Amino acid sequence: MKIVADENITYINEVFCGLGQVETFAGRSIRAEQVKDADVLLVRSVTQVNESLLNGSTVKFVGTCTIGTDHIDLDYLRQQGIGFSSAPGCNANAVADYVISALVVLSQQQGFDLFKRCVGIVGVGNVGSRLKKRLGALGVRCLCADPLHDDQNIPGLTHLDQLVSDADIISLHTPLTYDGEHPTFHLFDEQMLARLNPKSILLNTARGPVIDNDALLDCLKKRSDVTAVLDVWEHEPEVDLSLLEFVAFGTPHIAGYSLDGKITGTRMIYEALCRFFKLPETFDVTALAPEAEAISCDCGQGTKAAFDALLRCYDVRNDDARFRGVMVKGNPDRAGSFDTLRKNYPVRREMGVTAVTDCGDLQPLLRGLGFNC
Repeated sequence: MKIVADENITYINEVFCGLGQVETFAGRSIRAEQVKDADVLLVRSVTQVNESLLNGSTVKFVGTCTIGTDHIDLDYLRQQGIGFSSAPGCNANAVADYVISALVVLSQQQGFDLFKRCVGIVGVGNVGSRLKKRLGALGVRCLCADPLHDDQNIPGLTHLDQLVSDADIISLHTPLTYDGEHPTFHLFDEQMLARLNPKSILLNTARGPVIDNDALLDCLKKRSDVTAVLDVWEHEPEVDLSLLEFVAFGTPHIAGYSLDGKITGTRMIYEALCRFFKLPETFDVTALAPEAEAISCDCGQGTKAAFDALLRCYDVRNDDARFRGVMVKGNPDRAGSFDTLRKNYPVRREMGVTAVTDCGDLQPLLRGLGFNC
């Protein structure tokens, strides 16, 4: 069996070498000639898998170690009888960590009480539902909308218009779709952005084009009271430097880039591939994850101590600083730097695998934040 894969798939060689010959390439550079005699193609979100890539190839199975599938032509795969699997939910906890870290930092910088804000979650799949669960455990009021069902009265869901009217904070977790009754491409366009409440915070960790980036830049120029946090960009790996200047935190599509999320994605695709080819699962992928270092907490400082523990586990400001350090006008290859940051991303552990010691009375709060304690 010949397996062609994105070189950034975590433990790609260790996990799949027992199944056949593994050849790895940079995800954005995978071409038709490289997959023409392959049996398996394994990718992440940066590889466009479609007829132009696969036509005339021997590929029988495609796997993406990601939640999203907007880079995959699923209709073409079905027409050709090519097996497929994604990794839904693999990095959902990591994305929730990212959002909560950003909100904690902003609450400290802007002086607001996060527990008294209303958070609107747009898209309640694996990521949105887990974010809601964690914020709910903290006592934060949440409203949820799902664009795919916005014309239906589904219990627990709010219509998007109502969510925008009521929420102080809006976090986007919807897939990117271009057709159907409720496409999410430019879901937040000029008109929707104009309706944001005073002192709103808008976070996008879904896909860049869910927000019209040009309209967002105009909005941020006109409204200094609106705060934006972007992990995804409309034309990535190209990034609008003017927009970057106006966002509170900007990062290179790494919200879900925890080691734990990556390993889970690799494991899910390994298991799916074995099922498809009816092969025994002989490799324990989960054994590859080292034990996470525990964090101590001075419970005498109350909520501040819990937030400090959270930021020691993951502080979005570090990723923002690295990103801004290379996204400068003097850099002739900013797109290359975008991908290099992703390829060389430091090891990051999720709160759910990180134990907190000496937590005392803060245990419920720390558990609500997502910690293992």
